[in-house]
Amino acid sequence: MERKLVSIQRIDHLEPVSGADTLLKARVMGWDVVVKKGEYAPGDACVFFEIDSLLPEGRPWAEFLRPRGFRVKTVRLRGVLSQGLALPTSILPGEVPPLGTDVRDALGVVKFEPALPDTREVAGPFPGQVPKTDEIRLQSALGVLDELRSHDFFVTTKLDGTSGTFFRTLEGELVACSRNWALKRGPNPVWRVAERYALDTALPPGFAVQGELCGPGIQKNRLGLDALDLFVFSVHDTRTGHFLGHADFIAFCAEHGLRTVPVEHVVTGEAARTFDHGLEHYLKLAQGHYTGTKHRKEGIVVRPLVERPSPTLGGRLSFKVINNDFLLKDED
Repeated sequence: MERKLVSIQRIDHLEPVSGADTLLKARVMGWDVVVKKGEYAPGDACVFFEIDSLLPEGRPWAEFLRPRGFRVKTVRLRGVLSQGLALPTSILPGEVPPLGTDVRDALGVVKFEPALPDTREVAGPFPGQVPKTDEIRLQSALGVLDELRSHDFFVTTKLDGTSGTFFRTLEGELVACSRNWALKRGPNPVWRVAERYALDTALPPGFAVQGELCGPGIQKNRLGLDALDLFVFSVHDTRTGHFLGHADFIAFCAEHGLRTVPVEHVVTGEAARTFDHGLEHYLKLAQGHYTGTKHRKEGIVVRPLVERPSPTLGGRLSFKVINNDFLLKDED
């Protein structure tokens, strides 16, 4: 499921904000967002901007975000966590489209990207045989909770680094990528990791590994590493078009000398059948610190032990839950 950065959504619930006569807390999908009192009633449509929406300059409805660089971020207003932005549908240039319609292009909104690769490093587009690594946030797809219910699953730590994909073609060529681009061989972190693990020979042809690059010079090195390293979170078999399930994923990485992201929980049997799949429970699981550090972790990623399709996402059943403390205090 491609993330709908800006879409038509519904105000599901409204409640007062203590000490604020002009504000209300609204629930949109799984998000809590602060809105102006009197602007909406429950059931009303709104234009909802998810976190990391970058609003266009020169639009009167976006001008209030100029002091924040027009970027939608998690904020705390009068003690209430507000994640996203709900604006009236009157900002749209024409008729209001149906619920769920993506309107980012109509409003000129783009996704905030913390850093783009030096164009001199770009070798070409991201390989089409491999899915990109952008997990959906749970609050944007609550239907996944019913899809996971009663199934065995596992929880991994979401590391605060930069995404890398390494794909060995059927012809044996290694393609090393940032989040969105294939990169030329050189001293960049992606190729340094590829060389460290000899991925041009260690990876079997037709397989791609995707992981988080962490270490000195990457974000703020919140894991406290002495050297750059790769932590794999997915293995994709491009011959079948499928990701490896948990057991095969762990075995593949062990066989080829690769580290995986930390596995926090493996929930099976009766524990899985009775597990609390509520949003608030997952938000609590996402809290905490990286092992051996005082740094807040970015969050968690949740997947079934055996790969399953998700009707809600239109792809694999997999989602992330971001640590709200990280968003408020540590996010760049």
